[in-house]
Amino acid sequence: MTFSVNHPIIFTMVAVLIMIVLAQSVYFLVRAYRRALEIGMEKSRLKKVIISSALFTIAPAISILVGVVALSKSLGLPLPWLRLSIIGSLSYETIAAGNTLNELGIEMGKQISSASAFVTVAWVMTLGIIIGLFLTPLLAKKIQKGMKKIENMDKKWSEIFTNAMFLGMISAFLGYVFWDFSSVFSGKTSALIPVLVMAVSAVIMLICGLCSKVFKIRWITDYALPISLIGGMAAAIPITNWLG
Repeated sequence: MTFSVNHPIIFTMVAVLIMIVLAQSVYFLVRAYRRALEIGMEKSRLKKVIISSALFTIAPAISILVGVVALSKSLGLPLPWLRLSIIGSLSYETIAAGNTLNELGIEMGKQISSASAFVTVAWVMTLGIIIGLFLTPLLAKKIQKGMKKIENMDKKWSEIFTNAMFLGMISAFLGYVFWDFSSVFSGKTSALIPVLVMAVSAVIMLICGLCSKVFKIRWITDYALPISLIGGMAAAIPITNWLG
């Protein structure tokens, strides 16, 4: 049987897993709704919370959909659909898949034709992300206690420490953008593509922030991420045509 990244069997297995997760979500939603009524919360208030929460999920869903489409050219639809529907991160999944394909000698954007390469990419994407499942119950409580202790001692230092941790996380992804930047000096202009795409996304995010703060357009805050993501991807097309 010829291997295909979009084989019906893969679609079926992925659909079953996602249906299980959706069933769990519905189960806990119903339990939470019934419990809220038991403690005296009004139905109208609960309805408002459910509708607003559902609407706010549209924003991150757009960015996730873009990621699925971007990865589907190499990995097919089922695997990105699974990875970005259950436990996944758009930034992590794209980097993990891209690095693995590069090590396998497969060009990003070219569909995988062998089962071994597909399984390798799936394992790398999965094993890397599930580490958090084991570290969170073991370390999260201790880290929270430590940060709370620092906050009680010096609130300003606590804010600096928290921001430093966040910037450290962002720096890990910046390395992926700038890793080949030095080749620009030898005439490889294509190394500028990820840098310029990131710059465009950053500018769009800044504009969204200004619209929210200066012009009081509050709703744009919830859609700033997908807007900057889609804007950056759209800008990548002319930038790539320009720099090759």
